Amino acid sequence: MPELAIATTATSTPMGAQAYQAAITSRAQQALATASPEPWTVRSLVARSLRSDLPGNRRLPMARLFTASERERRLLGRLVWPRSAVVHRMDLILPPPAGPDVVTLHDVVAWEFKDESAPVAAAASELRAADAVICVSQFTAGEAERLLGLKDAVVIPNGVGEEYFSAVPLSPEQLTDVGLRQPYLLYAGGSAARKNLPGLAEAWRLVHDRLPEHSLALAGPRSPARDALFAGLPRVVHLGRLPDSFMPGLVAGAAAVVVPSLYEGFGLPVLEAMAAGVPLLSSNRSSLPEVVANAGTLVDPTGPALAEGMEYVALRSPAVIELVEVGRQRAAEFSWEASAARHASVWASLA
Repeated sequence: MPELAIATTATSTPMGAQAYQAAITSRAQQALATASPEPWTVRSLVARSLRSDLPGNRRLPMARLFTASERERRLLGRLVWPRSAVVHRMDLILPPPAGPDVVTLHDVVAWEFKDESAPVAAAASELRAADAVICVSQFTAGEAERLLGLKDAVVIPNGVGEEYFSAVPLSPEQLTDVGLRQPYLLYAGGSAARKNLPGLAEAWRLVHDRLPEHSLALAGPRSPARDALFAGLPRVVHLGRLPDSFMPGLVAGAAAVVVPSLYEGFGLPVLEAMAAGVPLLSSNRSSLPEVVANAGTLVDPTGPALAEGMEYVALRSPAVIELVEVGRQRAAEFSWEASAARHASVWASLA
């Protein structure tokens, strides 16, 4: 019986990559039942550091893996992964297996941005040697070829959960609990340079007096730099990191979702906004136009352009409302079931 081992790393702060991991892992068995005439065994292997108290079933010297040689990583991979299985590594820090090797590449930000974690030293050569590399967008596949010399990547887009299509806005009481009220513009994400929070802060400085009823809600981990960027600006609500179960309702109740990024490997927040039926303002950079297509308002990621776009989407003209329905239809093309089915085709081809 062929075996699939999906290898991930434990984390205390799940983000978009972990949403992908959970969605594909939970659908793998059913997807393989359709893709392959043979029954498969599917195992979830969760690696953690040697002293971590996070849940997991493999322990690895995580810090050492970043700088270990290709040989060291291959030897460790032989020890920790089942040799008879197709192993799908969903994190580049994990060492390669002895047998069939599938790797997911979400983006190349480690090679492009100095404020991101440094790339795993052996990652580029391991990606070129893998039996299959799955990229989440054509943009990422192109960047991987340009920067890493990776050819023939399989492009499989992310999906969006049904909870966003069925989301209802949070109640006034729920909003009050986090210091928020409607109407609000929502940014949900991190504070890395590529997220372009300076551009968002400049935009709010330019437009807040033209939207006197609106607040700017910032969801995601707080940092001193993030707080300083928005210090002194009116009606900015720092929500911090919120439970995943809270996010669909928060998105659904927004006057608009703003994604000002300079660089994304895919861009789940744009898909979630479209699925929830919310006006979307997105940067026109990197993978975002590929995902949004004609279903949202795309602008240059500069302060003035973002400010003009924020006012446009927040006031919900008939043209913006029409885009909301187009967005719902566009988001319906990106299901996790379809993504898992395409993953299963890759796995089955390597059995």
